[in-house]
Amino acid sequence: MTAPEFDPDPDAKHGERPDSPEALRESIPACDRVAYFNTGATGPSPGRVLDASAAWERYHKVDVLAESDPYEVAFAEYERLRERLAAFLGAPSEAVGLTESTADGISAVAAALDWESGDVVVRTDLEHPAGTLPFDRLERRHGVEVRVVETEDGRIDTDEFADAVADADLACFSSLSWNYGTRLPVRELCEIAADAGAFSLVDAVQSPGQRPLSVPEWGADAVACSGHKWCLGPWGAGLLYVDPAVEADLHPAQISYRSVESPGADAYELNPGGARFERGTASLAPHVGLREAVETMESVGLEAVHGRVLALSDRLTDRLDGDRLLSSADPDSGLVTVDVADPEATVERLHDEGIVIRDIPDPEAVRASVHAFNTESEVDRLAEALNAEQ
Repeated sequence: MTAPEFDPDPDAKHGERPDSPEALRESIPACDRVAYFNTGATGPSPGRVLDASAAWERYHKVDVLAESDPYEVAFAEYERLRERLAAFLGAPSEAVGLTESTADGISAVAAALDWESGDVVVRTDLEHPAGTLPFDRLERRHGVEVRVVETEDGRIDTDEFADAVADADLACFSSLSWNYGTRLPVRELCEIAADAGAFSLVDAVQSPGQRPLSVPEWGADAVACSGHKWCLGPWGAGLLYVDPAVEADLHPAQISYRSVESPGADAYELNPGGARFERGTASLAPHVGLREAVETMESVGLEAVHGRVLALSDRLTDRLDGDRLLSSADPDSGLVTVDVADPEATVERLHDEGIVIRDIPDPEAVRASVHAFNTESEVDRLAEALNAEQ
């Protein structure tokens, strides 16, 4: 039995992949309905991405069932996806696992290390709950000490970080802060952690899709990310990079037949890298969609995306009341944070005007996410609406 080769063929419906930010915008259905500035929460997917995911489901549950072995076909597709998505991260395929989300990856790594009472975890005060809750659990259940390095306006003092991590077992920090949009010195922080003998775990959820990446160059022991934000992919497609030098230190709290090299062996051997954190029959549709999203972004050009994101972010900060701006006036990324009297009410009012942003809890403010598909006129509308807040 041989199934026909899987081909999502979004070109048949959507034409060739977009090759410019303007063409990218035209490919995103949500842009016809709202001025969307919430990509830092979840990005609006191009139609070709949505169709690729749906095409996999139909192929796997119709064509393959009729003509081949659904497990054999799916497991072969796992490997093709792993290779393609690892290349997007600049990583070898054997180092990357397919997960559900960034939170899934961080939690899995936190649970895969051996912990004893008195062990030390260091994190910053910039971390999303995905990067705090697993360590709160370790503190509560295993007596692990959690140290929090304070930052100022999203910037970290590397000397303070070095002091905190000097006798630590693990350091967890973001590559780009979700609340200020600041870019952390990831490579330097990883070097500091390595010098101290601490495991480094990076939350990179806000990085992929904003600019080209080479994750191994950071020198991190593990990096968790996902594709539903700036890559404009579906929910449910996460990636976990594990440096081969530390994989032997990580024994997942949950394993199953996708975690090991030979499921039927008398003594199991865990898969290399992040693949040891895969478990069972997860849907591949989100990762199929992410592959199409990645190839769409690469067709536009990640350097072009990065340049436009910064240009539009600069345009927004230049037009905002400077006293309101909480993030940098010279943005590192597409995330711009603004002080308003009532963040939730502001989000609702702007939504009624056809502008989508979000409120954040720390600092208590609103955050706009500016992507390459946004336009100058949308940015100007957003600035005018925020400046009108009392």
